[in-house]
Amino acid sequence: MRIAMLGPIAWRTPPVHYGPWERVTSLLTEGLVRRGIDVTLFATADSVTSARLDAVAPHGYAEDDTMDGRVWEALHVAHALARSAEFDLVHNQLDWLPLAFDASWRAPMVTTIHGFSGAGILPAYAHARSALVSISDSDRSPDLAYIATVHHGIDFAEFDGSPRAGDDLVAFGRIHPDKGTAEAIAIAAGAGRRLVICGIVQDAAYFAEQVEPHIDGERVVYRGSVGPAERTAVLGAAAALLHPIGFDEPFGLSVVEAMACGTPVVAYRRGSMPEVIDDRVTGFVVDGREEAIAAIPLALGLDRRIVRARARERFGVDRMVDDYLRVYRLLLDDPSFVKGR
Repeated sequence: MRIAMLGPIAWRTPPVHYGPWERVTSLLTEGLVRRGIDVTLFATADSVTSARLDAVAPHGYAEDDTMDGRVWEALHVAHALARSAEFDLVHNQLDWLPLAFDASWRAPMVTTIHGFSGAGILPAYAHARSALVSISDSDRSPDLAYIATVHHGIDFAEFDGSPRAGDDLVAFGRIHPDKGTAEAIAIAAGAGRRLVICGIVQDAAYFAEQVEPHIDGERVVYRGSVGPAERTAVLGAAAALLHPIGFDEPFGLSVVEAMACGTPVVAYRRGSMPEVIDDRVTGFVVDGREEAIAAIPLALGLDRRIVRARARERFGVDRMVDDYLRVYRLLLDDPSFVKGR
């Protein structure tokens, strides 16, 4: 089986800091190579992989103000399209743009929908000749047909489990109203605990107005965007991860990464959270700030070894690779499964 993995190019694959789509693309690519699958990864030229690497963009456009992401994504897709006849299957991790040219692809396509940027994006998926994969059941659109739901998997070798942790709460992810960073500050204050914030500033006005004024280096600490090595230390040392989201979370990779460290999660009941968190086992799914504050001492009472074991059972990278191999074989055996029909 020859797979073209069409990755995103906002960041390097795998990312140095932020880049959840790139991280999942890397984990799947490396997992497939370990299974003996012939994979060519289309990503940035500075990407690191054991697959064959093909690139047009020298590095991620999100880290270079001189690069226009629209232009480089178009060049990236056009390059992969020109080579598509060389493969048995193309796995699109790049959102909607490759689907606009689906009549020209010379191999069947699987598209992982990592999340919708808005209702206006749906026509690109609705008219596509691609098998569609959702990353959670909650993120499915009723207007689309899907071949499968495949939850993300992570490499547990990257995460150390600890039966004990410190007293700090952690908010981990991009600083944006969607992720509820300011809400996490209020919850931590209500619980009388210090909050450590990690993530890129994606909404500068929100950060300046609702987050930065609370950062004092004592009760609220901002550590910026942390890389993989520091990520494990931060999450593993946390008493709990706060995830008081203000949108319907498509999956929540940081939630699973925290649980992989044995760290329980307190999250708002939005999107995939009831699907990803085993309530009262790996964390608590709550409705609002007061419930979140009340849930924190309960979360601290959960057995961190059980939190990690349940996360490993559900979200290991090998399970993700198995799920995608089933999708690939299903599509290759019967192309009528494109678009789930």
